[in-house]
Amino acid sequence: MAWWPIGSSLFASSEGSGLFIGLAGTGAAGGIAVTGFEWNATYVLLALAWVFVPVYISSGIVTMPEYLGRRFGGERIRTYLAVLSLMLSVFTKISTDLYSGALFVQVCLGWNLYLSTVLMLVVTALYTIAGGLAAVIYTDTLQTFIMLVGAIILTVTAFNEIGGYSQLAERYSRAIPSKIIPNSTCHLPRKDAMHLFRDAVTGDLPWPGMTLGLTILATWYWCTDQVIVQRSLSAKNMSHVKGASIFAAYLKILPFIFIVLPGMISRALYPGLRGLMIAVMMAALMSSLTSIFNSSSTLFTMDIWKKHRPRASERELLLVGRIVTVILVVVSVVWIPILQSANSGQLYVYIQSVTSYLAPPVTAVFTLAVFWKRTNEQGAFWGLMVGLVVGVCRMVLEFAFPPLRCGVEDSAPAVLRSVHYLHFAILLCGLTAIVVAVVSLLTPPPTHEQVCNLTWWTITEEPKRDIPLQKETPAPRVPSIRENVLWSRFCCFNALLLVSINIFLYAYFA
Repeated sequence: MAWWPIGSSLFASSEGSGLFIGLAGTGAAGGIAVTGFEWNATYVLLALAWVFVPVYISSGIVTMPEYLGRRFGGERIRTYLAVLSLMLSVFTKISTDLYSGALFVQVCLGWNLYLSTVLMLVVTALYTIAGGLAAVIYTDTLQTFIMLVGAIILTVTAFNEIGGYSQLAERYSRAIPSKIIPNSTCHLPRKDAMHLFRDAVTGDLPWPGMTLGLTILATWYWCTDQVIVQRSLSAKNMSHVKGASIFAAYLKILPFIFIVLPGMISRALYPGLRGLMIAVMMAALMSSLTSIFNSSSTLFTMDIWKKHRPRASERELLLVGRIVTVILVVVSVVWIPILQSANSGQLYVYIQSVTSYLAPPVTAVFTLAVFWKRTNEQGAFWGLMVGLVVGVCRMVLEFAFPPLRCGVEDSAPAVLRSVHYLHFAILLCGLTAIVVAVVSLLTPPPTHEQVCNLTWWTITEEPKRDIPLQKETPAPRVPSIRENVLWSRFCCFNALLLVSINIFLYAYFA
């Protein structure tokens, strides 16, 4: 694949209906700070193309659990990561996208929530199953265009209606929504609504969490998640991988203008364009769902099913992948009622908080696997297990004590309310890294086969010819990490330009 459809697909896969409604909703509730979740992607997208993808290509892997299986040996880490990825797909991707898309259709057309869900599923599943990854990427490209056109028209209309950015700031500060859900803010607009960086302790999105904590979550999403990496591995060569990341990062600047600000405007106005926005929402929903379905079925068939049935035919793997997709959908639909009651109506907060409890250990293990040759299987496994236990304990507390409602005394333990979920992500990632490091140093180092071509420092090492694992693995999608010098420099120049624009935007809206 070329850089432009991959870049479009990276953007469209991340901008599902859950994020579309979630960003707009959190923008309406709390102002522009949620934009940090989009702009932070610039740095990890560049890390994906310049650091992680070269390692994945040199190792010749197809799935992320396969990389850890090759890097550490054994099956338990590979199987655990495959299962965790499928769980995260259900809890933070499929269910949220289905719920938000169906909610939008319900509000606009008055249809039943579950009828809307079933109709969207049928259409999405049909062309995912029929077309495979290439169909998904090209459809994502078309839907990126639909999303951008629809969002531009919505934004222009909304700003004409409210009278520009300065009027937005003034009217937002006194806008009380007509439809309310009891929550901790009592529906009063925040005084810091027009600032990107919020107070480190009392802020709804504190700045240490929005810089370091968010980078941990973003590294998991953009650099270790099958949905994203699978797209980058389909590129023609490394220059196309880098071009795709740069293009996607430029597109990630736009949701501030086209999603967050219209969400804020919606506190005071309810513009029309219902039909167009349904088309935009369906494009967002289908592009993200098809990506998740395709990647989840690949994960299950390659990392779980093929291990138990190594001689399974292509036809059998295809059938199993489709059955897994159906099971994931059913579980996600069952999860929707639980999701509805979570995080006082802010869908985006739900997505990010659940990710904060489950993803940081994976970020820690992948980062150490790539950058520290001494990391071994025992260290990685026990780091993941300790991280999982601590993360699940926090998640159980979160669901047991939902966010406090306006005027209601908070009975939640202090550890829940005093540690923001983004700060918790920093602590959890640090704890996992410490466990991995300590256990790795107390146990034998990895073998030569477990680091050759599998870390940043050993990318160009010549592998020994007697490695049994090398024979089983198909050739990497991108044939080589070598690049044309001209295009390599062109990509580096564009990356520096992108970072400069990003820093300016952060400074201007801080």
